[in-house]
Amino acid sequence: MLQDRLRETLFYALEKSIKTYRQFAQAKIFDAGVDITIDQWLVLKTLQENPDVTLQQIAVLVFKDFASITTGFVRRTRHARDGRRSALALTSAGKQAIRELEPIIRSNRRYALRGVDTADVTRAHALLDCIVANCQPSDSL
Repeated sequence: MLQDRLRETLFYALEKSIKTYRQFAQAKIFDAGVDITIDQWLVLKTLQENPDVTLQQIAVLVFKDFASITTGFVRRTRHARDGRRSALALTSAGKQAIRELEPIIRSNRRYALRGVDTADVTRAHALLDCIVANCQPSDSL
């Protein structure tokens, strides 16, 4: 049966787990009354942790187009040292969204990983890092 063969595929299981977690996490965010998507959260958090990041760097770090952030959370101004790029900063609404969401995000992650041993998480990271490295462009191909 096709469904059984799909379930045996690691990449199917990865995709299913990611989509299931994102649906779960997004529902918890909306239940808390915060009108933001997980993609927007990733952009805000990346900007908070890397204040000198560029639009292109955000896109690479979170695998998203910067358009995934709505106006009102991020302010763009002319960069002080490089007039060719914008300086990005969180607005007060962006900072408030982070304050409201951080405990929810931590709770979502704890809930999703309950019953998962720390050593298993470490092994999973190593496995996924290996898959990513295997799929990166290489001169040896």
